[in-house]
This record gives sequence, C-alpha cells and structure tokens, in this order.
Amino acid sequence: MKKIVGTAMAGAVLAVLAQAQTEWENPVKKTLREGKPVVGMTVSIPSPDAALQAARLGFDFLWIEMEHSAITLESARNIILATHGTGTVPFIRVPVNELWTAKRALDIGALGVIFPFVSTPELAQRAVAACKYPPLGRRGSGPGLATLRWPAPGGYSDFADKNAMVIIIIEQKEAVERIEEIVAVPGIDVVFIGPNDLSYSYGFRGRQEPVVMEAQAKVLAAAQRRNITVGRLAGGAELAGYIKQGYQFFQTSTELNFMAAGARPLLQSLGKTGFDPKTRPLY
Repeated sequence: MKKIVGTAMAGAVLAVLAQAQTEWENPVKKTLREGKPVVGMTVSIPSPDAALQAARLGFDFLWIEMEHSAITLESARNIILATHGTGTVPFIRVPVNELWTAKRALDIGALGVIFPFVSTPELAQRAVAACKYPPLGRRGSGPGLATLRWPAPGGYSDFADKNAMVIIIIEQKEAVERIEEIVAVPGIDVVFIGPNDLSYSYGFRGRQEPVVMEAQAKVLAAAQRRNITVGRLAGGAELAGYIKQGYQFFQTSTELNFMAAGARPLLQSLGKTGFDPKTRPLY
C-alpha cells in the first residue's frame, strides 16, 4: 500500500514539475512584458569563462557578437552552454539577415537572433520567418543541439516559437523613412536603434547630429505606437535617461571594455599607464 501511495505521489510531483517546465517563459520576454528594463553584455571574444562570469553577475542576456568579432559558430556554442543554469539568455547577432544564418544560430541554442540592417518591411518579414517554424515561418527542423540547451518537455518547436526573440536593428536612413511599414510586421519583439551606423548613413561618420537624434526619436515613437520594445546601446550613466525616454532593451559594453574600466583605477593609483597611440608609435 505504501509503495502504491509513494508511486502515486512521485507521479504527481513529476506531473507538476513537467507542467511548470512546459509553461517556462523566456525571462527577457517576461521582464519586458512587465514593463521593466533588461540589460546585456556584449560578448566579443570566444571565452566561455568570460561569458559565464557575466551570466553569474546578473546580466539579463548576452549579446553574442558575430557581426563584428571573430566568434565562430563553434565558440558561440560553447558560450551558449556556459549560460546553462544561470538565468541569463543567449542571443546572437548574425552577420547578415539570411535564413541560414539565423537557423544556425538558433540550432546551436541561441534563444533570440539580432538582425543587422533591417531597412525594409521585406527584410523584417525575412527576420521573423527565419525564427519561426512552419506554418508561422521558414525555420528548418533540426534542433538537436538546441534541445540539449533547452530540453522543452512539451516539444522544442512550440517552445521556440513562443520564446525565441526576433530583434531587428534600425541603422540606415532608409529604415527610418520606412519605419511605419517595418514596425507593422507581426512577430518583431525588439526594435533596436544602432546610433553609430545610423549616423554614418546620414553622412556624419558617427557624430550624433540633430538630424540623427530626430531619426532615433522617430523610430522610438513608431515602435511605441505598436507596443514594441525599443532598445539601444547605452553605458551605465545613460541608462536612467534612456529608460525615462521609453527604452527598455540595452546592449552594454564588451567584456574587454569592462575589464579595462575595472583595471585602470588600480593602475593609475600606482602611476602606471598602458599603451597610448597618441604618445607612442602605432607600428
């Protein structure tokens, strides 16, 4: 009798745990839905140890940089595995907005894809379709590695369609001109403003001139009218002001820059300085 009761209780516990796991929600999505900001560190070097340290520090997500770094799919996979059990969500910025790049990022376990240079509604539709399984999109089925990182009891495809995030970057003049069409595309989770490339697109080579600031304000307003989260690059001192403006999703500095910021005060207190290209030969 005890064995029967014990078995029944164990079964009930497993059923409750399975239901809880099935109802798991991407914590970044959940936090944004609750109206709170999220912040992520940019991963620019292929170091699982640095990624794990960032995850343990409490960043909401890791922005795994594959557009402007030497990170490969293999090293990105190791970085993703390092986030397991930490509560930090791995996203990958792919180098181009193509189905195959997004598919490979998701299939190694990223739970969101960041698409650069989304300047037309057609490119926005392509981004969404790359992250959703048919009939919602065009993602191919083969998530063996992804299921090791995200062992969804109810099935990976439904889990991924619900939790994998689509983050598009607005960083060209054309995108600003067509922003109303772009934000009308269903399935976009975050509209991210790339201020530096946007400035280059207007001919200012990174300078945040008034016309560039006006363009950013236009994008912010258009996304907010559609209740789409808006993100941008930001440092610690700027966060409060940007949150007040309505931004919620923040890419912060790289692990290398954080290391430099932490080391400089110590070195300077001892009168030690590093390489300065203004005072030493470059080559």
